[in-house]
Amino acid sequence: MSNQYIFAVARIRKKELELLNGDFMEQLLAAPGEEECLQLLYEKGYGNVGQTANELFEEEERRTWSLIGELVPDVKVFDVFRLQNEYHNLKAAIKETCTAGTHPGIYLNGSADPQDLEKILLERDFRKLPEPMQEPAARAMEVLLTLRDGQMCDCIIDRAALDSIRETAKASEGEILPLYGELTVAAADIKIAVRSAKTGKSPEFIKQALAECSTLDLTRLSQVAGAGLEEVISYLKNTEYADCAEEIRKSTAALERWCDNLLIRRIRPQLHNPFGIDPLAAYILARRIESKSLRMILTGKRNGFDEEEIRGRIRETYV
Repeated sequence: MSNQYIFAVARIRKKELELLNGDFMEQLLAAPGEEECLQLLYEKGYGNVGQTANELFEEEERRTWSLIGELVPDVKVFDVFRLQNEYHNLKAAIKETCTAGTHPGIYLNGSADPQDLEKILLERDFRKLPEPMQEPAARAMEVLLTLRDGQMCDCIIDRAALDSIRETAKASEGEILPLYGELTVAAADIKIAVRSAKTGKSPEFIKQALAECSTLDLTRLSQVAGAGLEEVISYLKNTEYADCAEEIRKSTAALERWCDNLLIRRIRPQLHNPFGIDPLAAYILARRIESKSLRMILTGKRNGFDEEEIRGRIRETYV
């Protein structure tokens, strides 16, 4: 199977030269404001001159998937990367349908037209949804309509998204896609445990929110989440995620950054892998995390944040 990607990997090697490195991130941090940052990005070939920040990121995402579409016979091999958007849109459509709301800009790029999604939910024709979404969508709508419990609605859909990511990733070829699935779910479970410990969530809520993964003992994690933050930290120190303990004590933003940096470190060896689908998957992830850092910088500049405060939020670069 690896031979079919030799040409694709060669193309990706060239595109990796265009990825933003730490030195360029420092240039952005040193820029006086958002407009100056955007100008530096335009000069780097990022987006199109005159685009707003949001337009720029949409353009770069389009370019990434356009490139991947040229390199592989079927981009569905990377569907796992699109699942978070798909479930976000499902959750948004449920809330729009149940509250008769009209909130422009709530949907992300996804395979389903939002109006079609809302029509399916309005008519309760759940069979038209992808099979993994059918039962969670029905339960989430029932909870929102009968109990008016938006948090439980979110919990049901978020858990379904994590389950779908993990199962799809496990069935994928190569090493990076299954790794992405495992780390995504583990990171989400850690954040759920931390949040639950801080807010005193019930054991029932924690159990429903946590998604199965191979690298965490969910029975133990749910127990310590109910016992308090220090118990969560103590448990994690005995797992492969021990390094996140101090980040948890710092802030939620520090924990988020740690999770992304862990993924970057685990995929970075693909820079030297000439074969297979893994370098392509790593490139997609590198682009996504790169965009996340850029959003942090631009948002920080727009809101007048201190340079050091912004620096503490940006992620490690792939190159």
